[in-house]
Amino acid sequence: MTTAALSDVHPLLRDFLSRRVHQLLIDGQSVGAQSGKTFATPNPATGETLAVVAEADAADVDRAVAAARRALEGPWSKLSPAERERVLHKAADLLEARAEAFAQLESLDNGKPIRESKNADLPLAVGLLRYFAGWPTKIHGETTPVSVPYYPGAKFLHYTVREPVGVVGAIIPWNFPLLMAIERLAPALACGNAVILKPAEQTPLSALWLGELLLEAGVPAGVVNVVPGYGPTAGAAIARHMGIDKVTFTGSTEVGREVLKASAGNMKRVTMELGGKSPNIVFADADLDAAAKGIFTGIFYNQGQCCSAGSRVFIERPVYEKMLGALADRSKTVKLGNPLDPKTHMGPVVSDEQRKRVLSYIESGRKDGAQLLSGGAAAPGPGYFVSPTVFGAVKDEMTIAREEIFGPVVAVMPFDSVDEVVARANGTDYGLVSAVWTKDVKRAHQMAQKIKAGTVWINCYHFVDAAAPWGGVKQSGYGREKGAYALENYTALKSVWVDLN
Repeated sequence: MTTAALSDVHPLLRDFLSRRVHQLLIDGQSVGAQSGKTFATPNPATGETLAVVAEADAADVDRAVAAARRALEGPWSKLSPAERERVLHKAADLLEARAEAFAQLESLDNGKPIRESKNADLPLAVGLLRYFAGWPTKIHGETTPVSVPYYPGAKFLHYTVREPVGVVGAIIPWNFPLLMAIERLAPALACGNAVILKPAEQTPLSALWLGELLLEAGVPAGVVNVVPGYGPTAGAAIARHMGIDKVTFTGSTEVGREVLKASAGNMKRVTMELGGKSPNIVFADADLDAAAKGIFTGIFYNQGQCCSAGSRVFIERPVYEKMLGALADRSKTVKLGNPLDPKTHMGPVVSDEQRKRVLSYIESGRKDGAQLLSGGAAAPGPGYFVSPTVFGAVKDEMTIAREEIFGPVVAVMPFDSVDEVVARANGTDYGLVSAVWTKDVKRAHQMAQKIKAGTVWINCYHFVDAAAPWGGVKQSGYGREKGAYALENYTALKSVWVDLN
């Protein structure tokens, strides 16, 4: 990153970015990859190199697993639940104190506007740490009344214990780099596990900086290891490693299948949050102004790079034309630009590869006969910008209505009845989230029951909280992150019998 550009960022971030190479974090030390390889991570707003990062592969994953196992069986296991709680609270305090610097890093590495990284990503990340910091002293087992038919009259004490799963491999995507890292690390650490974290190669920096922060907070060396690298090398090594007890993966459904296959070697536990093609359904009786804002946020937040993006919008026919026109008009007012500028509404997509992917879907929509109402092109100038794009007159069988685009492209379709829109909303391989806009309370709850999705928002969109479970059904994955439900992912239940006879 140029000296001039560095002068515009927080001093702490300036120092971090000025490093010649950002090394792996293994056993509490910054170390180079054993192969000596590095890769460049670009600033998507300019295409220029933001930083050079060590490239982990299988040999480095081996080192990280060995360090994690030592820490798990050594100093980490000796910390009491109350001490783990204090460490996580300290981490939350440190992150909150450095929120501005981390927000700027997210915007530089990912391309998201600073208004999003500062006002959403960082508060949510701190909130996740604080929420799970409260759990270590509250994870407990139960006593169970038992009897043994073939031993009449015998007395036993039976109880359960929740123990750490062990070494966790976390493979996270590039769309919410810091938030996704903490979403995995916080519950895993609260439960007493050690973690091998592989951030996406497009956005490795916040995970590396977070690893250093956790050491400062008191997490023992080796408990958290960060190994940036590529999916087919570092990611695959984590998925198949016999020394890793559990994998948590967020990414595409296609890659998720490969992770699942690789994990079968030692039958490791796996949870997955995969793709989505989420329906956003607007009935004619809805608060149309609120619905219009919800549609807009649902698809254009984070440049549409959300598994939960409301990329299929169904609008009841009496208000279809009005709502479609309003969405197209509003999309034309979006200010694209420098992610660090507070006035910027939408930044670039994360990479040139992603921009080409999004543009190919836009071209597919044109060829299939959808009505292009706004956007539809790469924005002029440097960087990986794509104009917010609205398609009307979309049919369910079109590619843009079936496949996850992961960009600022929305397919808008009319509907005529409840049964019709339920069938069309559910007519996808995915089932991550959905939304319903209506003033009819009865219909809202009926729709929530009928739609096959892990989350249903009613008269809102993109609302999340550390305490609320998150995950999908069908090919959007299985298992739940966040909330008390996440503890199931990171603990193993042990059954203990005591003969009292």
